[in-house]
Amino acid sequence: HDGAWLVRIEDLDAPRNVAGAAAGILAQLERCGLRPDGPVVRQSERSALYEAALQRLRAIGRAYPCACSRRDLALAAAAPVATQDGAATRERTYPGTCRAGLGGRPARSIRLRVEAAEGNGEAFVAWVDRRLGPEREDVARAIGDFVLQRSDGVFAYQLAVVVDDAAQGVSDVVRGADLADSTARQIVLQRLLGVPTPRYLHTPLARAADGTKLSKQTGAQPLDPAAPLASLQAAGAVLGIEARGTEVAEWLESALRAWRGRFVAG
Repeated sequence: HDGAWLVRIEDLDAPRNVAGAAAGILAQLERCGLRPDGPVVRQSERSALYEAALQRLRAIGRAYPCACSRRDLALAAAAPVATQDGAATRERTYPGTCRAGLGGRPARSIRLRVEAAEGNGEAFVAWVDRRLGPEREDVARAIGDFVLQRSDGVFAYQLAVVVDDAAQGVSDVVRGADLADSTARQIVLQRLLGVPTPRYLHTPLARAADGTKLSKQTGAQPLDPAAPLASLQAAGAVLGIEARGTEVAEWLESALRAWRGRFVAG
């Protein structure tokens, strides 16, 4: 699309951030020839933007305090929400306990009031994923009122990425299929905040031999700094891209042509 490729460090959850991890990610991208077309954005430096969005939602009566703990929610009888590629979320449908007030209990988090869908109402979201095809979700029934700010003050991923995508002018989101189930909630927030909805493409996940997603939580090994081309080739195989080249730059150019032919042409 001849657009700009942006890199954003999503480091809102300070207690879980590992010292030096962000710098390591940027160094790995550099070795793989993947250089952003603009300054690197860090969510940890953008709290004022998220707070402003939260206040806008409060002003229109769509954000409210919640006193429920994880134990309270664990007692709610609800099934996990199904996700793409066989993954499953740990989230449970919020039963609306604090919608009418806290009942004297202290607030722990801030939630978005999701109005029930009637016909094609606000909570009923339909979109077309560029790889997965038509998708739809009734957010009120599947998720319920979801968290915008946690009890420790950390802004939720859903709110932060919607604000950042709008502020950065993001037109196309390309991310792993494990985040496909976040899309409907983000579209609800985009509508309420009056910002554009990007196009979405959720890619297959890189998995270990036993089928688990490669991640630090599962003990996956980091990229080999001495073999960036091998890492790119492995990623290309997961994405179904046939690219050739004996050098990083040559391989990337070939991969770009393959991607364009698969997802852009026509």
